[in-house]
Formats: sequence, structure tokens, C-alpha cells
Amino acid sequence: MPICGGINEQDKEATQEVHDLIKKVQESVHSKLNATFNVFEAVSYRTQVVAGRNYFIKVHVGDDKYIHLRVYQNLQQEISLHSVQENKTKEEPISYF
Repeated sequence: MPICGGINEQDKEATQEVHDLIKKVQESVHSKLNATFNVFEAVSYRTQVVAGRNYFIKVHVGDDKYIHLRVYQNLQQEISLHSVQENKTKEEPISYF
């Protein structure tokens, strides 16, 4: 069970819900990074319960390239991209950002 305000302790395998979330913010990611990815697949994620929920998601973007996304879902279920970290590796754990 998640702790309110804390990020859950371990990366979890991406669920269908997480795959759906990243599809909703993919255009925002492309715009923010001024790049287009042919591959855009959620690998794993962590969550943080706030007034809504933050999702910290590891996304494979082709070759050996990964990015981390912070996606916010408010209490009305609206989705927004909060931030992106580039130049991540497959092995690198997701951390709070």
C-alpha cells in the first residue's frame, strides 16, 4: 500500500494503465524534448500519492535509450506531463524528480 506523500519503494512492471497514461502525454514529451520517438514503450513505474497521483515511468524510446517521465493524475482523473529526464539506462532505477 502506498504511503501518502512517499514514493513506493520498488519499480513495478508497467501495467496497461501505465501504457495508456504515456500515450496521453506522448505528444507533450515530443514537444518538450523537441524530438520524435518511433519506440515509446513503458517499462516500469513507481507512484506517489499526493492530491491525486504522480507516476514516475521508465520509457524505452529506441535502441538502448530510455527516459523517465513524471506524469500527474489529479483527483478528476485529468492527466498532465510534469517533467522528463533524458539519457537514462535500462538498469537505472526510477527515483523521485
